[in-house]
Amino acid sequence: MRNLAERRVLITGAGRGVGRALAQAFAEHGAEVVVTDVDPQAAAETVTALSRAGANCCGYPMDVTDRDSVRDVRQRLHQARGPIQVLVNNAGVVYGGPLLDVPWEHHRRTFLVNILGMVAVTYEFLPDLISAEEAHLVNLASAAGLVPLPYATTYASSKSAVVGFSESLAEELRLLGYRHVGVTTVCPSFIQTGLFDGAKPPRLSGFLTAEDVARLVLSAVLKNRPRVLTPWLVKLVPLGRELLPVSIGRWLCDTLGVTTSMARWCGHTVPAPTAADGQTVASKPDASADGSPGTIQWPEDQATSDAKDESTEDSAEPRKKAA
Repeated sequence: MRNLAERRVLITGAGRGVGRALAQAFAEHGAEVVVTDVDPQAAAETVTALSRAGANCCGYPMDVTDRDSVRDVRQRLHQARGPIQVLVNNAGVVYGGPLLDVPWEHHRRTFLVNILGMVAVTYEFLPDLISAEEAHLVNLASAAGLVPLPYATTYASSKSAVVGFSESLAEELRLLGYRHVGVTTVCPSFIQTGLFDGAKPPRLSGFLTAEDVARLVLSAVLKNRPRVLTPWLVKLVPLGRELLPVSIGRWLCDTLGVTTSMARWCGHTVPAPTAADGQTVASKPDASADGSPGTIQWPEDQATSDAKDESTEDSAEPRKKAA
């Protein structure tokens, strides 16, 4: 995808951190940005910041773990603006600590958000990408998806699942003839957004910034690169795991501090939805519901004719592009 001008880009988890940095980066390159986040207030703040910078944008509260929420956003977005050409699956959570010290609900939520949420959003929006002349899918994984990460076992395994999902889908699209849909899997090390407070980056590396990652993702989309591995140390991981004996790999991880990097994690994570409708409770800013630039749409603002599609999952629209 050589040009992002007037391309419609939907980003999950865009209310803060890497998601907000991604929204800003795409907007700066002329893309129309659709901000989504489980936290309506955070989404509204990102929309406001983008609008003040002159970006063409809108926002929707969306819980990636609730398929009805995802389907509702897609329907309303189509009615207000149209289909997307770029999907960035960025939403994610992290919980640290020894496996048995972390509450079961945290383990469960890690998989619900990090992988099942990603699959749900991709499932609903992939037809948009297939129907476009040129499209791109970005899935945010992690370096933790490439190497064992003690004290973050479910986080690491959920990100390993993201890598498998993303790369398998890329091959599937190729075999089905949808080569106009690029897929990029992003595997960064620790990012300085607050999610990894207390974590210690491995030796010979340091914390990345959200802007670092956004810049690399944007470049990968424009150049249709299948992977983003950063920093440089992460680039050595796939080859090292293939060539080195397990004992040597373990020694290297111990020596570099990889295996103990999450031992003192105390970072924050995005709060779970608490309202009855699946949205985090937050004050509602002034907004219109017409999808005009700089607005954030709220479910109760929609006209009756925009009501949620009540069709069953099995009767959903065809997933493939018409021949």
